[in-house]
Amino acid sequence: MSSPHLKAIIFDIGGVVLGSPFIAIAEYESEKALPKDYLNISITSRGLDGAMQKFERGELSLFSFYEDFSRELSDTENGNKWYMEYCARKRIGCPSLPVKLEVDGRELFGRMMRQSTTHDAHILRAIQRIRATGKWLIIALTNNFSRHITDHPSPTSLTTVQHPMRVPDTELRFLGWQDKATFHLRALFDDFCDSSELAMRKPDPEFYLLACRRNGIRPGEAVFLDDIGMNLKAARDLGMETIHVPIGGTLNAVKQLEGKLGLDLTSDHYDGSTSAKL
Repeated sequence: MSSPHLKAIIFDIGGVVLGSPFIAIAEYESEKALPKDYLNISITSRGLDGAMQKFERGELSLFSFYEDFSRELSDTENGNKWYMEYCARKRIGCPSLPVKLEVDGRELFGRMMRQSTTHDAHILRAIQRIRATGKWLIIALTNNFSRHITDHPSPTSLTTVQHPMRVPDTELRFLGWQDKATFHLRALFDDFCDSSELAMRKPDPEFYLLACRRNGIRPGEAVFLDDIGMNLKAARDLGMETIHVPIGGTLNAVKQLEGKLGLDLTSDHYDGSTSAKL
C-alpha cells in the first residue's frame, strides 16, 4: 500500500546496503562447533557495556576493541548462561555448550568487515532510482566504525570519547577498509548518521530522533530498513514505518519499499517513471 506521507527513506548499512556481517559470524560459529547464534547472543547480551557496543559508540580504539571482544566472546560462563536463557525464551532444546572457548576477536571482526564491503545490487539500484526523482530524503542510520579509521575526532561528535589511534594501512587492508570513500558510501545519502561519530547507537531511540531532527522530519514521515528485529521495533515504537531485510531477502524488501513509494525500484527496464510496475 502506498504511503504518500513519507518524506524520507532511512537505511541501515551492514546487512542492508552492504553484505551482512552475520554470515561471517555464522561461519565462525560453525568452525568452532558452536550452536547457531551463540556468539550473536553473547554480543547482544552484554547490553550497553559490551565491547561491540562501546566500539560502535566510538568509546574504544580498534586495538582495545580487539582485546575486549576476544575476552568477552571467550567467556563461556556468561555465554552459556545467556544461551540457555535464549533457548528457554524460544522454548527450544538447549544443545551442548562449550566448556572452554578461545575466540580471536580480531579474526572474527576482520571476517565480519570483509563480508560487509560488497554492495547489495537490489538496494543500490533502489537508492539510485529514489535519488533520481529528488522526491525523498535518503538517510543512513548505522552502527558503524568510521571514527576509527580517521586521524582526527569527528567534529560532529556529541560527547568526548577516546581519541582514535592511527590505524596502519596493513590493518585497513585486513578489514577491507582501505578504500574509505567506497566503504562508507556517503555519496549515496543526503545524510549519514554514524554511531561512532555521534556517540549513540541503535536501538537507542535518541539515535533515530537525532536523525529526524538533523533532516527536519518527524518519525512518522520515514520508512526504515534494517536487518535486526530490535532495531526495527525501536523505529516502530517512534512511529516509523519499517521493512525487515533478512539475509538473502533484499529483493523482497525493495519490493515492499516500491509499494510504499509508488516507484519502480525493481524492473530491469526502467524509464524513469514515478509509477511502480504492475
